[in-house]
Amino acid sequence: RTVYNAPDPAFVAHGGADRQEQRRIMERYQIDYPFLLYAGNIRRHKNVPRLVEAFAVVRGQLAAHPVYKDLRLVIIGDVISQFPAVRQTVIKSRVEQVVRFLGFVPSETLRCFYESAAAFVFPSRYEGFGLPPLEAMACGTPVVTSNVSSLPEVAGDAAVLVNPENVFDIARGIKEALLDETLRAELIRRGYAQAARFSWEKAAREVLEIYHEAAAGGD
Repeated sequence: RTVYNAPDPAFVAHGGADRQEQRRIMERYQIDYPFLLYAGNIRRHKNVPRLVEAFAVVRGQLAAHPVYKDLRLVIIGDVISQFPAVRQTVIKSRVEQVVRFLGFVPSETLRCFYESAAAFVFPSRYEGFGLPPLEAMACGTPVVTSNVSSLPEVAGDAAVLVNPENVFDIARGIKEALLDETLRAELIRRGYAQAARFSWEKAAREVLEIYHEAAAGGD
């Protein structure tokens, strides 16, 4: 029996951040440009170096785009100093000035980043579940994630799925999520519905049912 995790209710039930508060938080971090968001730790299986490389590809391809010519990448959730390989990839890809590592932020701030991002990109090679894509969906943000491990099951048809081993496929998924307005609208609509399928109330109820069944079987 599988009992699924769920996003924090703060991401699901808020009905959208107050726009003034959202603007204030973005101003505090001096963000006045479109950005891709990654949230999570930076361990090896999270595939952050390939994300950086894919971002560099996309930024080069969109250099003349009226909206995304100044696209940035924001990475939240870990201390970059502990991962020199990621920093080396940023330097090698020549995107030092347009990739920001913000470390850990409060949940309320993270929610605003989710809601403000042009897309959420999560090309992990392995996840036991994968909460960040669902959190982004619950905040109305188009998601690009991997076509491996548990992520297709979690994301359903509400994300652009990419091969996490292929930088150019990750870049392809990012461009689709940014540039295809019909797809963006559909991802947002499906994302809300997909995130709503998971709740801690449902998880607790299903675990309780299993306990009842186990206890009855022991009589």
